[in-house]
Amino acid sequence: MAALGRSEGVLLRRNGLAVVIALALPVSAVLGLRSSPELAGVIGSDTGAAVVTAVAAVSLNLFVYYHLVTALVARREELVLKRLRTGEPSDLEILAGTAAPVVAVAWAQIALAALAAAIWFDVTRPVNLLLVVAAIVLGTAVFVLLATASTALTPTVELAQATTTPMLVIPLILSGLYLPLADLPRTVELVGRLLPLTPVVDLLRLGLSGTTTDGRTVDFAGSLAPAVPSVLTLLAWTVVGGLATRRWFRWEPRR
Repeated sequence: MAALGRSEGVLLRRNGLAVVIALALPVSAVLGLRSSPELAGVIGSDTGAAVVTAVAAVSLNLFVYYHLVTALVARREELVLKRLRTGEPSDLEILAGTAAPVVAVAWAQIALAALAAAIWFDVTRPVNLLLVVAAIVLGTAVFVLLATASTALTPTVELAQATTTPMLVIPLILSGLYLPLADLPRTVELVGRLLPLTPVVDLLRLGLSGTTTDGRTVDFAGSLAPAVPSVLTLLAWTVVGGLATRRWFRWEPRR
């Protein structure tokens, strides 16, 4: 699996667009929030926490999900996945090795955003670091599994932009990053809270600044109960993504 991860990392590094996005995402988020107090106000009163939250959410949704879909579809078209299955790696090791470089880059983006926030903004000590870790780890698992499941709907790399657009756009719009969900109609708010990106944003807000979904500020002990719905939603998406991958993932192109 380590060798497969290294080879995927080399291929990812040779993708100029991916490298530009990886480097530009944390910087653009910091600069955007510095020049837009209104956007920072929507994300949260703690600007440093807002930077980390925005970069983490966008990295998981746009970077991990999209790049893993295109990588898996490309390897499937080239029959790489089919050949790998004839070797020693298990199916799980093949998928994990392919996903590892993308996940590593996303986590590096989040770490870089935290460093940039510490340099340019006032960053307070996280209220509950466990919730921050849970948001990143569970969010990563969800979007990796959604990416592997989405390859069943993506026959070619060229069609990846079309098949991934709904999962890229809708969860991001209704994540609470750009629009306060409480200001939307009740039905739309409920749909937004059930999407896979919203619980990641809610957990990060809760863990970093202690801000609950209804705007209250809580301490470590008070952050545990409000975190339960978000954790359960992410676990449910993990199960859905895992079952969908197990049922529909294809290892070779359909001729």
